[in-house]
Amino acid sequence: MSDVSPRTVAVPHSFRSITMASGVRAAMARAPDKIAVTQGERRRSYREFIARVDRITDATLALGLQPGQNAAIVARNCIEYLELACGVPEAGVALATVNPRYTTAEIESVCDDAQARLLFVDAASAPLVRAARFATVDRIIEIGAGFDSWLAAAPQDIARPLVNEWDTWTIPYTSGTTGKPKGVLISHRSRALVALGSAMDYGCFSPDDRFLAMTPMNHGGGLAFPIASLLHGGSVDVMERFDPQAVLHKCMHEGITGVFMVPTHFHQIFALPPEVLERYRSPPLKTIISNAAPLSQAMKERIVPYFGADVLFEIYSSTEAGMVCSLRPRDQLRKLRCVGTPQAHTEVRILDESDRECAADEVGELFSRSPYLFHGYWNRPEETRAAFRDGWVSVGDLAKRDADGFVYIVDRKKDMVISGGINIYPREIEEVLALHPAVSDVAVIGVPDEQWGERLLAFVVPWPGRALATQDMVEFCTGRLAGYKIPRELLTIDALPRNANGKVLKIELRKLA
Repeated sequence: MSDVSPRTVAVPHSFRSITMASGVRAAMARAPDKIAVTQGERRRSYREFIARVDRITDATLALGLQPGQNAAIVARNCIEYLELACGVPEAGVALATVNPRYTTAEIESVCDDAQARLLFVDAASAPLVRAARFATVDRIIEIGAGFDSWLAAAPQDIARPLVNEWDTWTIPYTSGTTGKPKGVLISHRSRALVALGSAMDYGCFSPDDRFLAMTPMNHGGGLAFPIASLLHGGSVDVMERFDPQAVLHKCMHEGITGVFMVPTHFHQIFALPPEVLERYRSPPLKTIISNAAPLSQAMKERIVPYFGADVLFEIYSSTEAGMVCSLRPRDQLRKLRCVGTPQAHTEVRILDESDRECAADEVGELFSRSPYLFHGYWNRPEETRAAFRDGWVSVGDLAKRDADGFVYIVDRKKDMVISGGINIYPREIEEVLALHPAVSDVAVIGVPDEQWGERLLAFVVPWPGRALATQDMVEFCTGRLAGYKIPRELLTIDALPRNANGKVLKIELRKLA
């Protein structure tokens, strides 16, 4: 796959690194008193936001942390999360973003893996954190009065290090769908360029826009998109947690122009009573960005008539690769089960097992190359090498490309089922089952079978008041799927196990099976 040799060049004298703090500082200079972030009744102007970012940087350095060391945060969405994401890395200290839904043991494991010296925690997570026995954490600071006192005591004459744009900004931990979570090294440059690409493509990141941040900020897009709004001088409205009716109310009545949602959010919205849904139909949004897990075509056909034909963008991305492809609103109902075309400055290749470029409609593994890529996994050189191939990255997704250049994610490589020697892609089956009027959510896995090697098992979450029997499922799939693709077993479940990013944890379903 290699097509060019790297070369070393001198840094031009006019070069200036992009960091998150420098970008927001530039936005502040244009309109210092503009409100940057709100959370309920709380407000931060750009001037106040940057002043606190600077104090966070100085206070972090005053604790003796050195560039190249790491801190961590365990918190739900809050204004301080955004301030810390700008201020701590400006000290040359990367910030590991830890899922606040983790148990004490999981928090301890991730923080120790990240070798975090400093840990920020919100009040809700503080009891879990205080119960942990960390190997590396020297100081725990709780967001609230103690945090504000820590900032007030920060020295103002401390020397700050030079931070390069290729330095690590944050270390989100992968969701651990197949094993222990891995720390993903994300640079300032990567996510600053994601912000610029998002502003170009999605039309909701200008100084005149107001972005609703309610997806957990420990999730890549949950942090990257609000930061994108701040880098461009917009306003961010922070919600601590997702509430479907409250989100619809904000989108209808509070000037929200852009929002990032994962498929789970849409399932919860469309489970609201019909009279509630009708009250908020067609809110004046410019943009809905959907990401983290695939939207079924059946769900897209609910979203488009409800929110509007020119609103929904579906992104194919990963924490490692950043943005890869985007399906624009005009193509949502035209290109079925599609994730669109490559983003700006992104190249995509679909390769077979022999590293040969696949022909149109031929399934292979998707690789991408762009300025958005991660630098590797924290302290995991072998897994880093496995993810890269001559500068191209794969996260193990199988895809195909049609004759128009549109990309379709067929399935995760590890989720492919081999039954009787035939490759079966569960996502194709899930798309069909999602069309059944009784099905709210669905996942299909392979389970061991003595005769066939693997057989198919469907987990179904029914809509309230509905049910689906195995025979109904088989009859519905007959004529829509080849016989060998039709599951002959069904388990009804209250909710599919998902991680904070909305991805179905099929490893947990296999345990249930």
